[in-house]
Amino acid sequence: MNFVIGLGNPGETYALSRHNAGFMAVDEMWEQWKVDSQLPAFLLENKWPAEVSRAKTLLLAKPHTFMNNSGQAARALLQFYDKASLARVSQGLTNLWVCHDDLDLQLGQVKIQFGTGPKVHNGLSSLYQHLGTQQFWHVRLGIDARQGDRSLPGSAYVLQSFTKTERAELATAIAKASAQVAKQMFDQPK
Repeated sequence: MNFVIGLGNPGETYALSRHNAGFMAVDEMWEQWKVDSQLPAFLLENKWPAEVSRAKTLLLAKPHTFMNNSGQAARALLQFYDKASLARVSQGLTNLWVCHDDLDLQLGQVKIQFGTGPKVHNGLSSLYQHLGTQQFWHVRLGIDARQGDRSLPGSAYVLQSFTKTERAELATAIAKASAQVAKQMFDQPK
């Protein structure tokens, strides 16, 4: 099974914040893939806790543990749906894509890298701790639109909402990321 997990914070307060770029990406992927993959609507699964949309070979999830505890939900999902992957964690989780905001990249940039994320990201740190590896696909979505102004600490900046113009730029980047992930995921040799 392939897993796509978006990182973010639950609730309306954070819905349009920079830190929720991962949730936004997973929502867009669901929109693009729902028909071909037969993905149902997202349902909140309290046993994870996460919003989950699952088809036969694909699971999309948005953890509701808040960013800093994202690893708890990710581990629970993998443990339930694919214990074999966790047993082979030392070889890497090649079936896991994690979509997340990246303050090391300019707004609109996208990097999809295996085992490589930003310098500092508390959500990813939680995943690294709970999964015991950094070896999974990082779908890095650039959110930095500060143009060199670092007067606001990064921890406060990521909780700010995108402007309307920035949301449009992010949407273009997310569409690009979605297409790249789909190509990698669905075009892989079995």
